Amino acid sequence: MSSRVFISLGSNIEPERYLRAGLQELQTIFGELACSPIYESESVGFKGSNFLNMVVSVPTVMLVAEVVACFKAIELRHGRLPGAKKFAPRTLDLDLLLYDDLICQNPVVLPRAEILTNAFVLWPLAELAPTLVHPIAGKSYAQLWDEYDKSRQKLWPVAVDFGPLA
Repeated sequence: MSSRVFISLGSNIEPERYLRAGLQELQTIFGELACSPIYESESVGFKGSNFLNMVVSVPTVMLVAEVVACFKAIELRHGRLPGAKKFAPRTLDLDLLLYDDLICQNPVVLPRAEILTNAFVLWPLAELAPTLVHPIAGKSYAQLWDEYDKSRQKLWPVAVDFGPLA
């Protein structure tokens, strides 16, 4: 049986190059991708160059732990250093946001807390899945974005043409 997962992608080191590479790998592994628009945002938690962020949804038959391990392997193949600081520049960051409606603490916290706190996660998720309901908050992502204090973090849509990924 297939599950639907939502993945946050971000980069602030050669972001167009690394987002494209991440999308290519995700497409190779999972098949067709549903992609949000791309947003540029200021770095959060440290001083650094701006990030490009987006959210992607894919079907999978993998278990949660397998999905997380897959994302870590993709990050490592694209220059992410093992044990790198959380608030630091990065080539590629892949975070599992949602795995169907699963609520869990292990092997990863789901739904991911950043959905409710970071505009660079919530806005693209609300664009990609506006009617989907957060399994804990009980509100749609469109409603959560409408209620979000947009003065907290600066971000804006950007046009990036990755061309064909295959």
